[in-house]
Amino acid sequence: MTRVDDPEAIALLEALVRLPSPSGTEGEAAAFLTRWMAAHGFEAWVDEAGNAIGSIGEGPRTLLLLGHLDTVPGEIPVRVENGRLYGRGAVDAKGPLAAAAVAAARVGPRPGWRWVVVGAVEEEAATSRGARHLLQTWSPPDLVLILEPSGADAITLGYKGRMILHIRLEAPNRHTAIPEPNPAERLVDLWITLRERARAASSGNRIFEQITSSLRRIQADGDGLREWAEMTVGFRLPEAWPPERWREAIRPILEAAGATWRTEGEEPAWRGSADTPLVRALLAGIRGEGLHPRFLLKSGTSDMNVVGPAWRCPIAAYGPGDARLDHTPEEHMELTEYATGIRVLTRALEWMAAQA
Repeated sequence: MTRVDDPEAIALLEALVRLPSPSGTEGEAAAFLTRWMAAHGFEAWVDEAGNAIGSIGEGPRTLLLLGHLDTVPGEIPVRVENGRLYGRGAVDAKGPLAAAAVAAARVGPRPGWRWVVVGAVEEEAATSRGARHLLQTWSPPDLVLILEPSGADAITLGYKGRMILHIRLEAPNRHTAIPEPNPAERLVDLWITLRERARAASSGNRIFEQITSSLRRIQADGDGLREWAEMTVGFRLPEAWPPERWREAIRPILEAAGATWRTEGEEPAWRGSADTPLVRALLAGIRGEGLHPRFLLKSGTSDMNVVGPAWRCPIAAYGPGDARLDHTPEEHMELTEYATGIRVLTRALEWMAAQA
């Protein structure tokens, strides 16, 4: 049984967190995780995209445990204080990934099953390069567990979709005394219009059902002859608004403003079913720890949005950690919760193997 003072489990997490891996720089972390998995019974390798992959067992059924190695930027000094491991990626999402690797290693090969643990690259980037490479090179697995923080007692069934919009306005330079809006002022008005359009298009009281917008970047400049302004807006999209529908809805606004624009990171919202063997296994694991399970629908986006629509197999997300700490300066993993998450995943894999 894994405990808080289990040196092997904590050492894996701390070592991963100590290896900086903002999107695009995951090589060292991938090599380390691959070595760890090879030393713990996996057939392990780094694929052409840079994903760390470990496979254990053989059988007609495959459970893909898909996490990610990359983090957002921002260095947080790695330390253990008061039972918490601080560091960038401790929660999002090296903690869930490490927990799954430990659980799969400890369950080991089981008849009829193959456990595949993946530490993907560029999940935090709009490219989702690692997950997209899996779509091109792997046959659809039977089940997919996305390794993202949900809390040790919760299962995430769905994530909202996403669109990132880059906008530019440009005009001939003119004197500031002229009472005519410059590109920067027009861009501010455009942001307000887009935000209000998103609010008007939303329905329902839950955030999962609403279009939410965020102003990610805005800047203005000029060269004396022309002046311009640019901004980046992020939209989180509900199931009723796939990216192509939202793009066409805002196209008239952008064209009326005379903007040049492009989008990236377009992913539809995706929701898995609660009535699957995967969810039942997780429920058994959570209840086996004396916890009361919860279901979540998240307002963010994950690699579930990439592989879910393509593979259309039973899918859910689980992992220890408080998702409210994602991307924050206080990101940390409660080691008691980390240990509980490992035990939940261990019980879930054992339950799944027993049902075979």
